[in-house]
Amino acid sequence: MSVRTPEPAKQKWHVQLRETYTFTKKHVPYIGLKMLALFAGVLAAFVIVGQLLGYVIIMDIFGFGVALLTTTFTFGKIAEKAAYASIADQMGAAASVLNSLRGGWFSTPGVGVDKNQNLVHRVVGRPGIILVGEGARPQALLAEQRKAHQRIVPGVEIHEIVVGQGGVALPELNKTVRKLKKSLRPAEVTELRRRVDAMPKNILPIPKGPLPQGRKIPRR
Repeated sequence: MSVRTPEPAKQKWHVQLRETYTFTKKHVPYIGLKMLALFAGVLAAFVIVGQLLGYVIIMDIFGFGVALLTTTFTFGKIAEKAAYASIADQMGAAASVLNSLRGGWFSTPGVGVDKNQNLVHRVVGRPGIILVGEGARPQALLAEQRKAHQRIVPGVEIHEIVVGQGGVALPELNKTVRKLKKSLRPAEVTELRRRVDAMPKNILPIPKGPLPQGRKIPRR
């Protein structure tokens, strides 16, 4: 009789918020004071308007909600920027970002690597195969991987994306992948994934750490 392993408990929102704040504070000086000043400034503006219009209580309540949402949204943006900046210069940064894709996207880091530390990562989804290159000059490696994948899955559309060096910025990578035109049905994606997963894999050191979508950042 097999014993079912209990699923790990989900991290509570206040724990996630505390961890994100602790991380962001290391990269953004005085982040707590800045957010407090923003909250107070927005709330003060509504209080003043409420006094001028004669709707003090209503505007105070409304202002508190707007100030809270504004502060949360701004903090989320700052935390997201800090998270990307923390891995921007690391080998495999693009793979770490791609691994945060959810909902029908399947990423494989380091399907190609050369002596100059150029890397190619693969994403399988409804647009087909997306090859993502990063490094100083990943174009030749991308072309090599395109040919290798065309031999395994001929007829499947293959997209190429270069990160950095005049290509797509790291924070825009996942958005760029999601915008690609869909050409496969979900069942075809499953079959495609099965076929490409049989190809040789490289084991590479992918940077760890907080990432947008990879770890919880306050909802905006």
